[in-house]
Amino acid sequence: MIRGLLLGIILMLYCVCPSFQQDTTFVYNGFDQGDHRLHLDGSAIILPKKHVLQLTNATATQIGHAFFQEPVDFNSSEPVSFSTHFVCALLPVGETSGHGMAFFVSHSTDFKGAEPSRFFGLFNANGSASTRVLAVELDIAKAPDVGDISDNHVGIDVNSAKSVISANASYFSDKKGRKIDMKLLSGDPIQVWVDYEGTTLNVSLAPLRNKKPSQPLLSSTSINLTEIVQGRRMFVGFSGATGSTMTYQYILGWSFSKTMASLQKIDVSKLPKVPHPHNKIKSTSLVLDALLGLISLLVLGLLTGAAYMYRKNLYAEVREEWEKEYGPFRYSYKSLYKATKGFSRNEFLGRGGFGEVYKGTLELREVAVKKVSHDGEEGMKQFVAEIVCMRRLKHRSLVPLLGDCRRQHELLLVSEYMPNGSLDHYLFNHDRSTLPWWRRFAILNDIASALSYLHTEAEQVVIHRDIKAANVMLDAEFNGRLGDFVGTVGYMAPEITTMGPSTGTDVYAFGVFLLEVTCGRRPVEPGLSAAKRFLIKWVCDCWKRSSLIDAIDPRLAEFSSKEVERVLKVGLLCANLAPSARPSMEQVVQYLNGNLALPEFWPYSPGIGVIIPPPQLMLPSLSLSSYSSNNSMFMTHSIVYGSGR
Repeated sequence: MIRGLLLGIILMLYCVCPSFQQDTTFVYNGFDQGDHRLHLDGSAIILPKKHVLQLTNATATQIGHAFFQEPVDFNSSEPVSFSTHFVCALLPVGETSGHGMAFFVSHSTDFKGAEPSRFFGLFNANGSASTRVLAVELDIAKAPDVGDISDNHVGIDVNSAKSVISANASYFSDKKGRKIDMKLLSGDPIQVWVDYEGTTLNVSLAPLRNKKPSQPLLSSTSINLTEIVQGRRMFVGFSGATGSTMTYQYILGWSFSKTMASLQKIDVSKLPKVPHPHNKIKSTSLVLDALLGLISLLVLGLLTGAAYMYRKNLYAEVREEWEKEYGPFRYSYKSLYKATKGFSRNEFLGRGGFGEVYKGTLELREVAVKKVSHDGEEGMKQFVAEIVCMRRLKHRSLVPLLGDCRRQHELLLVSEYMPNGSLDHYLFNHDRSTLPWWRRFAILNDIASALSYLHTEAEQVVIHRDIKAANVMLDAEFNGRLGDFVGTVGYMAPEITTMGPSTGTDVYAFGVFLLEVTCGRRPVEPGLSAAKRFLIKWVCDCWKRSSLIDAIDPRLAEFSSKEVERVLKVGLLCANLAPSARPSMEQVVQYLNGNLALPEFWPYSPGIGVIIPPPQLMLPSLSLSSYSSNNSMFMTHSIVYGSGR
């Protein structure tokens, strides 16, 4: 009878108390496709036979979510706490970095308002649309507008991609008694622990074979999870996204529990290996190339001598002995010919400052191929050397140069394709919808960050020499990317024809660019009245009338007057006639972000708003800067070494 009474009490507790029914403790040492406890949406899948959870694939602007099907419930007598341990790996697609991933806790599984790329598929530019989220981000892209500290950091996010606390990726070594840096985008498995109790959230990292560090990487004591999810029920899982650049985001194992004490250990010996899809792609490509080569040999054996000569001339390339040292970045002409469908007019994107540009698909990625005519070996040596230098530049706001190819009288440059074209089309083409102020301000910050990198962070000082809206490209998320150029009247500092280019001339051009983007007009408009013809002078005149805000693009409906005035003043300061009075790009970045107060200056200050009629375009000849052909000037990113910072 006592046994029956006890059994009845147990059954009653099981029916009445959800926490008694389910402790919500689970562990995955790899994943099976038939497991219905996991809910996957978007691009998230469990790879067949590999037992790996993949959040995103090699496709642009994708979102993938994976979360435990059942919500985690807490009754009124339980503290709201949790502890999780997972093993993940991030691999780049190609040679450029993409976007990271996040572990999340939310009150719902509806993320319809979320955007891809830097928002991890959880948030958008305004934060979270309707779903309240606590996320731990593993971020491999630096976005200044959300306060990212680097392109290799871990952060704690609450309802926004702007972290409440963050730190560069590292782990504490108990053996060495210090922190050791880690690279998130290494392709190696990384262990992550997230523990929450009371209002304290701790995050720790470590390599696969290490024990959990005694000191966490991040610790926040002000996280109220019940306010975030507004209740005693929550969902847990992972989210990843891609933008114009992609990353493979893998989860190899996962353990979760309501308490740290009941958290089950992941058996690392049972974890699946990290897939390397690019190896498979390369091997498949090698097999296809071998088959194509064999077929080509058979066909060539049947073709007449005339057809053989035609094919030989069609794919003929020029390879000099001196080019061997630059070999790794060389594309075959045949691969570029096929990528652009024979440089079809259907793939034609436009004509740039020194060549035609075509869209192509190369190694599963979209690229832009620029065809440029050339003549002369010595100039070409300098040009190819400069291309190699440009390949070493790594910044999220620069258009990546992927490689080159050379024929008899033709050079082909391969760069990443920017799907939204150049910024000037949105500023000056009134048939297109105008960009809102918040987007323009973000683009200005992107380009300022890129120039600061070129001037101070690159291996050698890099001077761009032509910052303008036409040379700012927009990727799939409308992020600003600085591209190539030819020197342009109106943006060039007056001293460039006498003293040559320097970081100061770049700052001058960037000042004009700030005014151009804010005012929605070009620096020189011959068709306007004399009072408005020169942009710098007109903006300064508006300031003299105490109506600086009148200079803004009239198409902008919503904007921050404080931000607009700050940008216009920074533009005038950068475009000061006196080079010594211009700020550095490091200072400009801080001015734009409001982290550094502007120096005191006025519209009547020396050098402010002064216009000197631009002389005939004459760019000085510099080594590794220019190449003359048929009395025309043929330029790329001009790199000046040593002096000029």
